[in-house]
Amino acid sequence: MREWIYGRNPVYETLQAQRRQFFRLHIAQGVQPKGRLEEILQLTRQCKIPVESVPRQQLDRLADGHQGVALEVSGYPYSTIHDILDRAAALGEAPFILMLDTLQDPQNLGTLLRTAEITGIHGVLLPLARTATITPAVVNASSGASEHLYVAQANLAQSIAQLKELDIWVIGLDSGLEAQVLSKVRLDGRLALVVGSEGQGMRGLVRESCDTLLRLPMRGRIESLNAAIAGSVALYLAWQARNYNGQTD
Repeated sequence: MREWIYGRNPVYETLQAQRRQFFRLHIAQGVQPKGRLEEILQLTRQCKIPVESVPRQQLDRLADGHQGVALEVSGYPYSTIHDILDRAAALGEAPFILMLDTLQDPQNLGTLLRTAEITGIHGVLLPLARTATITPAVVNASSGASEHLYVAQANLAQSIAQLKELDIWVIGLDSGLEAQVLSKVRLDGRLALVVGSEGQGMRGLVRESCDTLLRLPMRGRIESLNAAIAGSVALYLAWQARNYNGQTD
């Protein structure tokens, strides 16, 4: 399967990650090879990728927000839960995993993937069905962060059981009153954080499988945060609890 990655940062990060096959790069006619685009062209030369100058309308038909560049690539290279655990072990770190239960909006998925990459998540688990997957729109929404992440598709309830056997604490984000407040939940150590779908939250079996539920503190009148914002806040809180491990200046 082939697809087109578009936008300057997504194309650049895809080339940097070197996890896909590259077929050809399209650049809109008249675009000046400066900044990020110049870096993209340097990478295409290194990888010996054909570059074609095409009418901007051709890229317009491909996608909105292409910024004058698109890269034809192979499909997204999904990982396995074992790959994710091996990555944590190779880094000598306690597993830090994000599980997304039937998230539907590509923008929300992209936002969470971007935050996950920034906060040092070792991998992301998506359900096998009824979920947004890693499409070019998600790559674009994540600004290319998806290309540096290990993302696996699996039965989430079974995966939670597997993680528990490995002494990984599974915490689900929930806005219900039965959820624990932040001061009563430890976010350091071996952790899998579960974020539910927009509007519906976690499915029943996934919710029941969690070791505990976490309710984020809120002061204002809005009833709850959306999935992408709540998940991003929780990821940063967990990274803080891990003493910002791996932080760069």
